[in-house]
Amino acid sequence: MKLARLFALLLMAACAPEPGPPLVVSDLEIMAPLPGRSMSAGYLLLENRSDAPINITHIESAEFGRVEMHETVIEDDVARMRRMTSLEVPARDAVRLERGGKHLMLMQPVAETDRIRLDFYAGDSLVLTAVTQLAER
Repeated sequence: MKLARLFALLLMAACAPEPGPPLVVSDLEIMAPLPGRSMSAGYLLLENRSDAPINITHIESAEFGRVEMHETVIEDDVARMRRMTSLEVPARDAVRLERGGKHLMLMQPVAETDRIRLDFYAGDSLVLTAVTQLAER
């Protein structure tokens, strides 16, 4: 009887769908820098499919010298950008980075390219890699 239960459990585990990655990106758009400028903006949706929050501490790109997370805030009726030191994506939830809100600033392009790779880190752990084509303005 124990062997039959063990076999049934193993069979269910083998047939269970793969859980997939805990963090998923969609709607990724990296804007081409304006002529004569050395910075660009990025927008995307980050979805956390895990049961624990994921805290993005930094983002790296071989195509840019720096990638920073920013948030637009209104102070004294003036919109200002503030650098964010981290971005928490709550468990089983999503965070949208968009114009006028949270977004990426990509600075100091290393070389002209149409392909951009972003590596998202939680502390020292790489949690997501996303690749996209540069969007024209």
